[in-house]
Amino acid sequence: MIKKIYTKISLRSVTLLERANMTEHTFMIIIAIIIGILGGFGGIAIRALIKLISDISFQGPDGLLQNIINTPWYLILLIPMIGGLLAGPLIYFFAPEAKGHGVPEVMQAILLKGGFIRARVAFVKVLASALSIGTGGSVGREGPIIQIGSSIGSTVGQFFRVPKKRLKTLVGCGAAAGIAAAFNAPIAGALFAVEIVLMDFTVAQFSPIVISSVMATVISRMFEGDFVAFLVPKYELATPYEIIFYFILGALSGVISYLFIKALYYSEDVFDNKIKFPEYLQPVLGGLILGIVALAYPQIMGVGYESINLALKGDMLWYIAIILIFAKIFATSITLGSGGSGGIFAPSLFMGAMLGYFFGTVVHSYFPNITAPANAYALVAMGGLVAGTTRAPITAIIIVFEITSDYRIILPLMITCIISMIVSSKLSRESIYTLKLVLRNINIKEGTDSNIIEGIPVDEVYSKNCDTINATDNFSRVINTVIKSKSPEYPVVDSNKKILGVLFLNDVKNYLYEKDILKNVLIANDIAKTDFDIVTPDDSCSEALNKIGRFNQEGVPVVNNKKDKKIIGMLWRKDILDAYLKAIEVREISSHLASSIVMKDEEPEVRFMEGYSISEIPPPKSFIGKSIKQLNIRAKYGVDVLSIKTKIKKKEKVKAIPSPDYVINENDTLVVAGENRNINLLKNLP
Repeated sequence: MIKKIYTKISLRSVTLLERANMTEHTFMIIIAIIIGILGGFGGIAIRALIKLISDISFQGPDGLLQNIINTPWYLILLIPMIGGLLAGPLIYFFAPEAKGHGVPEVMQAILLKGGFIRARVAFVKVLASALSIGTGGSVGREGPIIQIGSSIGSTVGQFFRVPKKRLKTLVGCGAAAGIAAAFNAPIAGALFAVEIVLMDFTVAQFSPIVISSVMATVISRMFEGDFVAFLVPKYELATPYEIIFYFILGALSGVISYLFIKALYYSEDVFDNKIKFPEYLQPVLGGLILGIVALAYPQIMGVGYESINLALKGDMLWYIAIILIFAKIFATSITLGSGGSGGIFAPSLFMGAMLGYFFGTVVHSYFPNITAPANAYALVAMGGLVAGTTRAPITAIIIVFEITSDYRIILPLMITCIISMIVSSKLSRESIYTLKLVLRNINIKEGTDSNIIEGIPVDEVYSKNCDTINATDNFSRVINTVIKSKSPEYPVVDSNKKILGVLFLNDVKNYLYEKDILKNVLIANDIAKTDFDIVTPDDSCSEALNKIGRFNQEGVPVVNNKKDKKIIGMLWRKDILDAYLKAIEVREISSHLASSIVMKDEEPEVRFMEGYSISEIPPPKSFIGKSIKQLNIRAKYGVDVLSIKTKIKKKEKVKAIPSPDYVINENDTLVVAGENRNINLLKNLP
């Protein structure tokens, strides 16, 4: 019943948008505003819920860190376990996508599902993350806010029945809204969406993402004020020589980033494969281990913003800072590895602040005249750790810049972030987000033009008519076959059509000088190469292309199956290229036509090959009142009338393949196909 009502409302909304006759860009801007507003409220809701659960879990008049310190030891052990006991089953039974730090799940939805995310994910993620963080889980709230925003973007897009290509953009709008609401940083939100979530700086519609990010920030500021996430110290570069230390800090940030990535996924592997414990109860075990560590170092519990602020103010002991780096790596890895819900952004900032403070203390004690105080290094290293773990240096730089609003920090920040990313990339190929996808055997290039070829099966492309050579044919027959067909490669088969080898044209040429002597002595099987590979109709063209490249061939034999190996055709490199180009054309045309169902351009046009297009045009005045037969449009103007759209009482009806006797009227729109120059000529007729 509810589903029927939802579908009815959705269809009615789409109809209203169609009647509004707005352009695609206007439509996307309106939807982006909606997503930004909802994403802003989502960020406010999860922060409020985390605070509520934290206040219940660790009661006291002081800040969270002091309240945790004042909490009895047995409650420090018990409270994270209770959080795991509540969050674990909630995730396991209602939305497994809410497990972990969230962003990889959003990326997976974009790569494999066209941006489709279940609406329930947002609700489960809010509750599970609030329970994990509020009871002391060593994770951040930014990841959940991003996943919640992305889920909102996807849900809104599905409601308005947006095609997949645009749905991905709306998911990016939600992610941008999430990060903007989390840090009060609209620019960083937009860049995060394109650099990390969409992984594409060439995204066609960047403006909706910016709009969503700005709207989320506006909502956040409206209800919570222009809050500052951290107490930022005044920054200044003491001397030009200090740049040397920021290079070193960048390298150290890259190493710590690598250790964090490895520790996190090692922990996940241990809990998934080595600990025989019900999955929905594993967060309870993780909570117990976390509580044990927190007895010695309570700073590792929760998002850790208070400890970060202590480092930024300079109120931290250097030896505690170095210990907290590794304690936080362990605590966050245990929390997420055991199945808790939360992000890695805040832990990365925490580790960066501790690393920077420790490093700054050391260099400032030895070089006080040429270096800034330790808290300046803490601020810069926060960006360094984010860049190293996420491999998104631009986002990291902009986040810290927006937090400080101080241009003087840009130079050391850029150096530290870039060096951190380079070092981390050298040590680990994948980021903390993409590694999770790779471990799930998900190709992070899925859906891009370079991988369309993976979706083309050999069965659709290979040539069934191919020249084969019998293994017992003498050299004279081989030459005759080669002369007739002129193919570069020939499968050599036995009497049952089973492939035994491949004969290359160049190999035949080597024996031509002695053809009179060898014509009745040498047989095809003697010169055929037995080092070859085959494909079946069920294989993809991507696999075929890899095999063609491996053996430096122009084609690869196609067999019925890998057991019988009976030859049924050849697949040539040129055929794969043609199929690839055709698939790109089809995808672009399909996407454009699908978009036009809901979102209308002022003058729709689809280019289906170079110099040709399908276009919607109003009929020239000279056409009105005349039939298609009278006008003889095809012969006179070189275009075909595919269909005619007619408006009757504000409703649009489509006449597909209209009859020659159809009389054109002023309310019609002609859908024509032909050369661009002919269509343009038709458009300009009086």
